[in-house]
Amino acid sequence: MQRHLLLLLIFDILMKILVVDDELDICELLQYNLETEGYEVVTANSAEEALALPLNEYALILLDVMMGEMSGFQMARKIKDDPSTSHIPIIFITALDDEDNTVKGLNIGADDYIAKPLSMKEVKARVRVVLRRVTMPLILKEKKSKNKICYEGITLDQNAKAVTIDGEDLTLTKLEYELLSLLLQNPGKVFSREDILTHCWPQDVYVLDRTVDVNITRLRKKIGFYGKLIKTRIGYGYCFEK
Repeated sequence: MQRHLLLLLIFDILMKILVVDDELDICELLQYNLETEGYEVVTANSAEEALALPLNEYALILLDVMMGEMSGFQMARKIKDDPSTSHIPIIFITALDDEDNTVKGLNIGADDYIAKPLSMKEVKARVRVVLRRVTMPLILKEKKSKNKICYEGITLDQNAKAVTIDGEDLTLTKLEYELLSLLLQNPGKVFSREDILTHCWPQDVYVLDRTVDVNITRLRKKIGFYGKLIKTRIGYGYCFEK
C-alpha cells in the first residue's frame, strides 16, 4: 500500500495539465494553484488554440463549456472521437450547473464537472481524484510487468510461478523454476554450483554439487531452443548468455 501511494505521488508530480478557458483570469488562477501542487500547467484561451496543441502530452484537460466559436462540448466531442486522444480525461468547468448540461457533458465522456464560481480546494481535490483514477491501472500494469521476466520467447511469471515458451505453457519442477528464474534475472552472471545451491535449494537439505548439473541438464532440455543459452563455464559454473 505504501508503495502504491508513493507511486501515485510521483505520477501526480509528473502530470501535465491543459486548462482551456476564454477568461484569462480563470486560466491564470487555475495555473497558479495547480502549479503549487506540483503539476505542469499549460493554458489556452479557446478550443481552437487548444486543439492546435499536441494533446497527447497532457494527462488531463480542464475545459470551460461556454467559449467563443467552438464550445467546450464541441471540443470534447472531437477529443473523444479521436482514438489518439480519447483516453485523455476531461473535467468540465462551467457556470451552467443545471442537470441537463451536466448529463450532456458526462454523456460526451467527461470524467467530472465543476461549477463556477470555482473553489480552488475543490478543483485540486477533483483533479487529484481523476488523475489517480486513470493512473492506477498504469501502476498496476507496471507492477504486473515488473513481476514478469522475459527474454525473446521465454516469459517467467513470478506471481503465478509459471513459465511459457513461445506462448506455450511449460511444466517445470520447483527447482527447475528457481534455476531458470535465477539465471534469467542475472544474464551474463556466472553462478558457481555452491551459489546455485544457496539460492535454489532449501537450507536444511543436503545435496551434492552433481545435483545442480543434473537439474541444469533437465532444464536445458525442457526449454528447447533456448537451452543453448544456459552456458557452462568450466571450473566456474553456469550463466544465461543473451
